[in-house]
Amino acid sequence: MCAVSNDSLDTFHAPSPAGADEARPSLIGIDRTGLQGMLAEMGEKPFRARQLWQWIYHRGARSFADMSDLSKDLRQRLEARYTLERPAIARQQTSTDGTRKWLLDFADGQQAEAVYIPEDDRGAVCISSQVGCTLTCKFCHTGTQLLVRNLTPGEIVGQFMVARDSYGEWPSPTDATRMLSNVVLMGMGEPLFNYDNVAQAVRIIMDDEGLSLGKRRITLSTAGVVPLIHRAGAELGINLAVSLHAHTDEVRDRLMPINKKYPLAELMAACRSYPGLSNARRITFEYILLKGINDGDDDARALGRLVAGIPCKFNLIPFNPWPGSGFEPPSGNRVMKFSNILNDMGYSAPVRQPRGQDILAACGQLRSDSQRVPRHQQPWHPEYQGPSA
Repeated sequence: MCAVSNDSLDTFHAPSPAGADEARPSLIGIDRTGLQGMLAEMGEKPFRARQLWQWIYHRGARSFADMSDLSKDLRQRLEARYTLERPAIARQQTSTDGTRKWLLDFADGQQAEAVYIPEDDRGAVCISSQVGCTLTCKFCHTGTQLLVRNLTPGEIVGQFMVARDSYGEWPSPTDATRMLSNVVLMGMGEPLFNYDNVAQAVRIIMDDEGLSLGKRRITLSTAGVVPLIHRAGAELGINLAVSLHAHTDEVRDRLMPINKKYPLAELMAACRSYPGLSNARRITFEYILLKGINDGDDDARALGRLVAGIPCKFNLIPFNPWPGSGFEPPSGNRVMKFSNILNDMGYSAPVRQPRGQDILAACGQLRSDSQRVPRHQQPWHPEYQGPSA
């Protein structure tokens, strides 16, 4: 499959947001090459980049003053030029089931949400890739918020680091001891519509001298941006989850307008060619069950036939209600019947138990109050007149 750049897709592009302290940008989100170049300009030797990397991403340093194996002079010069700021926590909520959600402020005042979903001995951090979303999937609360902008690599990595801060997981623990054991790019936005920034963030998260999360512990969820699915698998090698939710183009067109551009036949072909696919490394098909729309016995059987031959498993999600959605979840018996039919066809089809519903942290419920700013009112636009009175 031919790999294409984001420039050929319907993506909202804007320069990186202006920071609250433009003279001192944060180093969070800068990759190894960037750190090496920055330190070379400061007259430092290449090994300093490795030391700085480990302080930032392995030890989670919040201050240059803490970097004891760097000279005092270098620490002072770094302090004068840069910060180690993560996104700021505007609001933190913890559900009765232990799920924790953060509403995060970015330097330009925009906001996005991230969620930690705990299990018995581990848990996943669900992070966002955009402020808002351009896809307008009918069952998704995030889709009611227009796309504001893409998140930068630092804003994406920073969400995971905020979660690490919250649970005190510094320095980076081993796989056997970490609570925050997985990352899922399943929050606000479509990750493949912000591919370059997402890819840089993922590489930082995977680096074994930093945050050190293996590629098998990172999952990218897409609504079906077909031209970039193969590229993500070839370049990043991470797990793929696909938001499917229907077995016909007619129903999927209604639920997910992106299907009109990339219909099911193209999506299934992209899934079949995903690099590294095997029975040991399967695609996850996410399927939100909507009462009376896609939850019948015939729907289950047709769904199994649609994905035949693809090493895969299903993640069945009873619809999580949100105000004004217009959808309802099926009964518990209907959900189990759907799951059993897929099981009988040879598929793993567990039902995901809703988590964090009392704080609107469940699948499809994330949303912020950020509003898309008209282009001429953004600081980078040539007609920008400054902030209004």
